[in-house]
Amino acid sequence: MVIKHSSGTATYPTIKNGKHIIGSRRLPLISVAIVAAIFVSYAAVFFVPQHNQNLAYATADEKAYSVDMALVCANTRFAFTLFNALVADEGNNNIFISPLSISTALAMTYNGAGGTTRDAMAETLELSSLSLETVNREYANLIGSLENADEQVDILIGNSIWLKQEFEPLVNTDFLDRVKTSFNGEILTRDFADPQTINDINGWVDEKTEGNIEEVIQTIEPELVMFVINALYFQGDWVTQFDEAKTQIQDFLLPEGQTVDVEMMSTSGAFRYYAGENVQVARLPYGRDKIAMYIFLPAEEVPLDSFVAKLTPTIHEDYIRRLSPVDDLTVKLPKFRVEYGVKRLNTILEKLGMGIAFQPYAANLSGIASMTDGNLYISYVDHKATIEVNEQGTEAAAATNVGIGLTAMPPSFVVNRPFFFEIRDDRSGSILFMGKIQNPTQT
Repeated sequence: MVIKHSSGTATYPTIKNGKHIIGSRRLPLISVAIVAAIFVSYAAVFFVPQHNQNLAYATADEKAYSVDMALVCANTRFAFTLFNALVADEGNNNIFISPLSISTALAMTYNGAGGTTRDAMAETLELSSLSLETVNREYANLIGSLENADEQVDILIGNSIWLKQEFEPLVNTDFLDRVKTSFNGEILTRDFADPQTINDINGWVDEKTEGNIEEVIQTIEPELVMFVINALYFQGDWVTQFDEAKTQIQDFLLPEGQTVDVEMMSTSGAFRYYAGENVQVARLPYGRDKIAMYIFLPAEEVPLDSFVAKLTPTIHEDYIRRLSPVDDLTVKLPKFRVEYGVKRLNTILEKLGMGIAFQPYAANLSGIASMTDGNLYISYVDHKATIEVNEQGTEAAAATNVGIGLTAMPPSFVVNRPFFFEIRDDRSGSILFMGKIQNPTQT
């Protein structure tokens, strides 16, 4: 219906059967649309990310709980054995390592070991009861479980294989495939004679550790054809943070009996705690309370090295089980920063049973590459780690570098010229016979 006015023509909603066909519902519909749009936007900002985060947590937790305890126990036994060997080697010096970084780098290398070398590495790494397929599968689960462990905790794991460009065509593809699939490893080929390669390797580690470890190698020796590297970074905020205003200078008792001034942090709250005859243990959690620092404080009359020497995996787990909730526990902890390494682990690992892997002509790393000229061996295992603990939380990083060397042709002993010889009783050192041969055909 059109109604004319002097001012012009105005259009009004058409009425049919007593109902407005358009216009009367436009405002409510627009209002509903606006509310719906706001709700969708709100959900996109708040609910969807939280839903996605919960899914990520669920996936990470499922992988963590599914990791075969046989691998976890093996890594724990190796960790305590290695740490005790370092304690014996270092005396009263601070020690800080990442057992996971070391075992991961060696587990990647283990994929290329064969024969007695493989047996020795399995014994040292406590992997003798596990098949290689199980080891690789469970490392994949373990690494995957740490990737989304906690939104408030950063854990970065980097694995890489660096190949000398002349050596790369000789490397077994199944070895590289296992490293890529199970360890999410990067395969990188470089000219080892080019100084830029050192910068590339150190830059990779620097990036993976968020700038905490800037250098793992200084030179590349001519015999090196491959590096197997793990980098691990951790940053987590305390669930119950320390109040900076309460940090005070206090005495810290050294093993020799002297004291030094430290910045002692202080907080109180709900923690899990155990007090035994010889030790106190407290659990300080990070983020969503799935990852925590455990502090073991031996009684004053118990030397720390003596306590650590007796801290087997079984005793360690017993202490963890004995922790119980305490609603208002006061915790005082010194701020500290430790940088450990680069520590060469060759001697320690040789003592732990895998010495054959370091022997140039006896090592069997044929799973990496089948060599007709020369032999592959572990030239060195270097480890570096750093940690800083303050009122907000903890930042830690570690890198492990396994250098793989290639011998020249095995030494040969060709007796093709005049020679001297003797027959000797090695019990007494008595020489029974001796002679010289100028011409073997001469009788």
